[in-house]
Amino acid sequence: MTAQFLYGGAGLILFVLGLWSFLVHAPLLRKLIALNIMGGGVFHVLIAVAYRGDGVPPDPVPHALVLTGIVVAVSATALGLVLGARMQAGEREG
Repeated sequence: MTAQFLYGGAGLILFVLGLWSFLVHAPLLRKLIALNIMGGGVFHVLIAVAYRGDGVPPDPVPHALVLTGIVVAVSATALGLVLGARMQAGEREG
């Protein structure tokens, strides 16, 4: 088993696990965690796709996409947490 298949398979498993968790659980925090797990799975698959073979440098474009995706995922998670906190505060007041 090569590292490419290991990363790709782990990415698919993480994505499916995150999708299942997103569909099954109702609380917003669990949905945000599930989305982050799905994102981690996508990142693993992109890293697996970047592999070109032994002795050949990996493709830099998927690596750049993963780095950009990590920044976007952190920002989106922070936004989701703030919106969730405001929704809960609004429910308590009203």
